Amino acid sequence: METIVFLERDTIQASFRRPSFDHEWIEYGESAQSQIIERLQGATVAISNKLALREAELSQLPNLKLIAIAATGFDNIDLDYCRQRGIVVCNVRGYAANSVSEHVLMLILALRRNLLAYREDVRRGNWQHSKQFCLFTHPLEDLRGSTLGIVGYGSIGKAVAQLAESIGMKILISEHKNASKAREGRTPFDETLRRSDVLTLHCPLTEKSRNMFGRSEFDLMKRNALLINTARGGLVEEASLIEALQNGNIAGAGFDVLSEEPPRKGDALLALDLPNFIVTPHVAWASNEAMQVLADQLIDNIEGFIRGQPRNLVT
Repeated sequence: METIVFLERDTIQASFRRPSFDHEWIEYGESAQSQIIERLQGATVAISNKLALREAELSQLPNLKLIAIAATGFDNIDLDYCRQRGIVVCNVRGYAANSVSEHVLMLILALRRNLLAYREDVRRGNWQHSKQFCLFTHPLEDLRGSTLGIVGYGSIGKAVAQLAESIGMKILISEHKNASKAREGRTPFDETLRRSDVLTLHCPLTEKSRNMFGRSEFDLMKRNALLINTARGGLVEEASLIEALQNGNIAGAGFDVLSEEPPRKGDALLALDLPNFIVTPHVAWASNEAMQVLADQLIDNIEGFIRGQPRNLVT
């Protein structure tokens, strides 16, 4: 019999069907990092979302055979150690393409139409004292005809492209940073930065991609460009982003992710009080529909592993 332990059940607001094989199911609404070893003792399958499972924890879990990640990102898992120990790691994929792409479009529209600035003007009574029927205090720009650069062209990047094309945006698909040449249909990374009116990030966080956006990248961008990040906070140097926003090197940014989540010790980005910078609390993925697809796919992954037909493998 398999023992399945779900460490962070409350992170997924959806119904989980129970696997079709003989098992014991144990779930915890939330778990602290210090509780991982105790709670996974005897577990053969661990379900985790954002908790770090490194060698320090994994070396004390001799029964563990599968880590089923309740997310797409896997930078919190020690993959090298899992390979050495023969622990299989799988993730969920493509479940949030609609949810994230719509969130991206929401951020772009809010920034291009200066939504926060106009909301603040109305709150302060500026419209009520206007000498004409409208209050025109901030520029408004259409998206049709502008260029969207997409960095990371998986299922979410493709969904963003499709949604953007439907409203008349032109699409550039970025080649990997520092690539020797661009593949067919791709645009060199630096050229994508120079030509895009909006840049949106949809790539995983790895050692190669960490801090891929810094001062030199912001210097390449148009001064009226936007940067949208719904992928991972570590892709962007936060100090460089703050500098770019405060100095007007870019027109604005919309972020759903930070380098530390949750930001219990505070975060310099959260301290920014700018109408052209929007932060949402890592919820782009979390529509009701997307979470249910995630829950169903995660159980499919576990059942496939037990059948000897593993799917969505990371290792």
